[in-house]
Amino acid sequence: MARFAAALSEHPLATQATGEIIGQVLEELGPAPDLAIIFVTGPFGGAIEDIARTVRSVLNPRVLIGAVAVSVLAGAREVEDTPAISLWAARFDLDLEPVRLEAFRTGGDEILIAGGGVIGRDSGTLIVLADPFSFPTPEILEHLGDAAPGVTIIGGLASSGRGPGGNTLVLDDERFTDGAVGVWLPPEVAITPVVSQGCRPIGDALTVTRSERNVIYELAGQPALDRLMGLIETLSAEDRTVAAKGLHVGIVLDEQSVDDAGREFLIRGVVGADRTAGAVAVSADVDVGATIQFQVRDAVSAHEQLGRLMTGRHPASALVFTASERGSSLFGQPNHDASEVSSAIDGRPVAGMFCSGEIGPVGGKNRLHSLAASIALFG
Repeated sequence: MARFAAALSEHPLATQATGEIIGQVLEELGPAPDLAIIFVTGPFGGAIEDIARTVRSVLNPRVLIGAVAVSVLAGAREVEDTPAISLWAARFDLDLEPVRLEAFRTGGDEILIAGGGVIGRDSGTLIVLADPFSFPTPEILEHLGDAAPGVTIIGGLASSGRGPGGNTLVLDDERFTDGAVGVWLPPEVAITPVVSQGCRPIGDALTVTRSERNVIYELAGQPALDRLMGLIETLSAEDRTVAAKGLHVGIVLDEQSVDDAGREFLIRGVVGADRTAGAVAVSADVDVGATIQFQVRDAVSAHEQLGRLMTGRHPASALVFTASERGSSLFGQPNHDASEVSSAIDGRPVAGMFCSGEIGPVGGKNRLHSLAASIALFG
């Protein structure tokens, strides 16, 4: 039976914080877990190699991965911008036999299993921690979607660095500033992905009647910008304020869904408009014939969607990869996503990090998201 542990320390000294999290995990789980993941905030980023080395030496996990992030979480707590370390560990005892794990590291455009070779798996789950400046996440997800369509990919992009070379990842006790690290878990390890994109639709769903790559020229036969401006005029003052802070589109993933409740969207941002052409640009290619619906994101809709997606879940543990913009800046107070997930799974071990992009499946495909919460539920 699988067992899990999660620990958090906010001690201002990295050595003391490392000792505290190791001690908590040893007490809950014992030594030599199968997998351990460390999440470290920026003030401890320079010490992550020493932190990883100590975790490897004392806790002795079979595989250790980790990343530096602007904020981390464990249990019902989120620590934003200040010194903290979060440690999650798991022992996957399946029929008393050690579970097969395969760690990987890549600095380029292929995901490699430790020891070499492109991943040759057609099932299971990849947990991925990546650098947003050097790892071509959308292209890799597209490639693996073709090469390994049965593999679920969950994870996030490191968020402490502001430019190339500014992020740090670890695999075992090695430190990297580019690419990605991660671990493949076999299908015998039961993992359920949950992705909360946190938006609510406004206006009607409309068919794209003219577009070119990510630029939408016409919606239902009329200039896209005219459609959008007409919609804005119908909104309440409150929704206009929310829309002014950031407007999104939801691309309908199942064209057979005809009712609002049954629609599943891929959420992407509105990134520009051209008044002369009457066009709206979004952060994804949109095909002619696709159905879209404009969306807004606020604290209420993000809270309600996460709560709805977590209702009825009873896992043994959770890893949470949430957007750096979803903390206090969105909800007005810390601990929202951590406390919601922790409460939903009855206080069982939870850990994770705040990301500059979140990886998780929506509509049957692994995708890179922004402003989302991607969660791996174990058991």
